[in-house]
Amino acid sequence: MHPPILLLISTDPHAGPLLEQALDNRRATILAASTTEEALRILKDQADLALVVCDESQGRIASQVVLAQARRIAQNLPVIILGTDGSAKAAVEALHRGATDYLAQPVTTKDLQTAISKTHVFETLEPQLRAERSSVFDQIVSRSPQMELLKHLAAEVAQTDATTVLITGESGTGKELFAHGIHAASPRSKGPFVALNCAGIPEHLLESELFGYQRGAFTDAKQSKPGRFQLADGGTFFLDEIGEMSPSAQAKLLRVLENHQVDPLGDTHSIHVDIRVVAATNEDLPAQIKSGRFRLDLYYRLNVYQLRIPPLRERPEDIEPILTSFLEVARRDHGCRIKGITQPALAILQGHDWPGNVRELHNVVEGLTITCKDEMIRPDHLPASVQSSDSAGSNGEIEKTSLLAFGLSAQEMEKKLLREALQRTGGNISEASRLLKITRNTLRYRMAKYHL
Repeated sequence: MHPPILLLISTDPHAGPLLEQALDNRRATILAASTTEEALRILKDQADLALVVCDESQGRIASQVVLAQARRIAQNLPVIILGTDGSAKAAVEALHRGATDYLAQPVTTKDLQTAISKTHVFETLEPQLRAERSSVFDQIVSRSPQMELLKHLAAEVAQTDATTVLITGESGTGKELFAHGIHAASPRSKGPFVALNCAGIPEHLLESELFGYQRGAFTDAKQSKPGRFQLADGGTFFLDEIGEMSPSAQAKLLRVLENHQVDPLGDTHSIHVDIRVVAATNEDLPAQIKSGRFRLDLYYRLNVYQLRIPPLRERPEDIEPILTSFLEVARRDHGCRIKGITQPALAILQGHDWPGNVRELHNVVEGLTITCKDEMIRPDHLPASVQSSDSAGSNGEIEKTSLLAFGLSAQEMEKKLLREALQRTGGNISEASRLLKITRNTLRYRMAKYHL
């Protein structure tokens, strides 16, 4: 196998030795270009380029021209930009234009070495492993064109080393499933997959969970504990419900994303971590930014590549294959007798609004495996909550059973559920939080969010 061919675009005499040191004695052919014209000629003529390293010694416009040409010639050609602007905005802009990585100068040998290793230029994938990665997203059951395109895009971003991916969508659409898929289909698949629900941990404990702590950092710190960032080193860190993160934790997360270093509580030394962060939310982050609840700079860092999972009501053609998949599992694991669904019953399901999305559909199927004694699901087998196209009662209020039985995604439903819990408990925060099965801090945050 021939050594990979690298193109270095720079007028800095120190750039060549820096790149050679970063290669760490690995064999490679380095082509050098000191002008934009020369770089464009090499890009056009050299079909076997494996990597481009371009500094901004000739200005940002020149590097943007080079990057645009590289993307036209080979969409998957890794391009590392050595930038003169150390701001997050410059890095995000370069990544949006298609750069694989952006390193602010002065660049160290270790920085460049890490960036090159992420491109996997010196690695080869066995055909079997390639096949396994391409089939990961086939396990997500769908039939609609929207989901097929989404799986294709997710598979593409998995193969790149975009350090952050933002997955948006309503609750119950399968955001964590896509996060798992991105990890499994990526070169990081042999590393750990660590998940954290930001809404499920009290605010005062979230930072210690994220960053870890040293023994004696606080009263109950009897021994040191690594944070989730350290546990995810070399793999993927999935941050669910990122919109629920406190302002303090948001600031610290931004620092990790910018310099890949974490500061455990009570430690005077930073720890370098090599991770991909996949964040997910069902919140409207731009709206949260306007209201001051979410940082704009953090949003830019997270939103390098965004995947929006459409709600189930926007893809009714997916209901039948998903239901069939759930039934197959029920037959295999529990001896369920149901073999399928009649067209009239399917039409009812396809006309339902599905506020809880796939999670709600799964709950419906679980209920049917108990109540339906026939081999085919008929309309009269379906629960009352899905037999009406409108889940609201005659007075316009959402039925309590519908609200409490299924996952809540729409903001109006969440607001009504909060109001109902507060009314039932006479405004008692502790009782309402227990009723809703959330922490008091989370309840207070959501009350402030909806001005309750």
